[in-house]
Amino acid sequence: MDEARQADPGSGPPSPSAAPPSPFSTSPASASTALRRPRDYYRALRADLWTVAADPLPPLSRPRRLRWLPHVLVCAVALTLALAGTEEIRTGYHLASGLSRVLGFLQGGAVVLALRRPVPAWWLSLAVTVVSAEAARIAQDGVAYGVSVLPSPAPESSIRPSWPWTSQGIMACAVVLFLLALRVSARASIGVLALTALVTYFIQGIQGATSYSPTGLLAVLVFATVVLVGAALRGRREARTQLVEQASLTAEERARRTVLEERSRIARELHDVVAHHMSVISIQAQVAPHLVENPSEELRENLAGIRQNALEALTELRRVLGVLRSEDPQDPQDPYGIGSGTGDAPDSPQPTLARLDALVENTRAAGLTVLTEISGDARPLPPGVELSAYRIIQEALSNALRHAPGSTVRVELTHFPRGVQVRVINSRPQQPVPPSPGAGHGLLGMRERAAMLGGTLVTSETSCGGYAVAAFLPRSRDQGPATGDDLPHPTGPRD
Repeated sequence: MDEARQADPGSGPPSPSAAPPSPFSTSPASASTALRRPRDYYRALRADLWTVAADPLPPLSRPRRLRWLPHVLVCAVALTLALAGTEEIRTGYHLASGLSRVLGFLQGGAVVLALRRPVPAWWLSLAVTVVSAEAARIAQDGVAYGVSVLPSPAPESSIRPSWPWTSQGIMACAVVLFLLALRVSARASIGVLALTALVTYFIQGIQGATSYSPTGLLAVLVFATVVLVGAALRGRREARTQLVEQASLTAEERARRTVLEERSRIARELHDVVAHHMSVISIQAQVAPHLVENPSEELRENLAGIRQNALEALTELRRVLGVLRSEDPQDPQDPYGIGSGTGDAPDSPQPTLARLDALVENTRAAGLTVLTEISGDARPLPPGVELSAYRIIQEALSNALRHAPGSTVRVELTHFPRGVQVRVINSRPQQPVPPSPGAGHGLLGMRERAAMLGGTLVTSETSCGGYAVAAFLPRSRDQGPATGDDLPHPTGPRD
């Protein structure tokens, strides 16, 4: 009965033996995750330490003549440590000259190898230390090693040799660990340091030897210091690299956003032009039935449909303009009303070349001497071409006012059968140039306008220290950009 009651949760209260789960208990999923993390760390560490992949030390970026100086210095240090290490092993450990020379030069070779393959170089340096320490311990115990490779130990002296790390071995391994920490991850650097300390403890603390001066603790402290310094320098270099990459991405994003802002501003102005045309279509469709005597019912329906479609399109355009327009388009830094052609779209109708005289007068009131020249047979231009020509002249005058105060500006407007040419040339500034608060969007906006219409725009400095802007805007995009006959040199005559 009790078993049935425990099996059926609806038959009664639970059994006292069914205790609630402890809040400190670990679920099988979390336990497997906890076991998996050390396992993954071990696998990653094994992959870092058990590799022969090349990781060369990069040369100095500057100065160019000394770019390989660190490599030359490391090779010189390696040769010095090899010679000094050979002598220290031979005289301190009383090993045979051939074996001492091999161990010394292998230790120096590990330093050179660290320039290209730091992990194998560390393995080689550690292996040389282990072999030399074991050989010294065997020689000290008076055990034969090979065929008379190790002579009998010399009598004890007042100066005990360093063991298990010789002084030259500590310096060589320190250089190797420093070069390794500069290029591998912090996880690998810590693993290398821990394994080195573990091997040192095993040789000195567990095996041990007599008649020697222990250097295990000193060696581990030196190795920990150089690994810490190398890891810090590597982190600093990576942080600097990430900062440069982030700055590059920020600059690219800023340039992309600038292009989008200019295109959005041009779209606002063209929406005004399109809205004007839609209004004209609507009015003409409404008036057309009254211009025809006895229009048919089919004609009335078609014209009514045209007018209705035009009104719906005009309503949608007004909604788009309401989103694109700014609430306060007035620029407080433009008291003369010159504008730069890069601000928000105003609520007034878009300007045309008929307002060029007013723009020139406002520029003169701002302190510039402006000369105008209009040549060629003036022909009606599409609204978009007139608007772009006006905005290019407006931006060029605004740039001259900001970057060339007190200069003389010449505005040339030439009409061609294929389009219109605009050229604005200013002389060198006659007054100190104040810092400009602008974002440098003016030239980009002018290029966007010219490219939108299939035209060309050229900017350059003049020989007299001024600046010139020349653009050709075709009447129709199908006509293509200007040729050499249509677009003279932007700098104009040299004065």
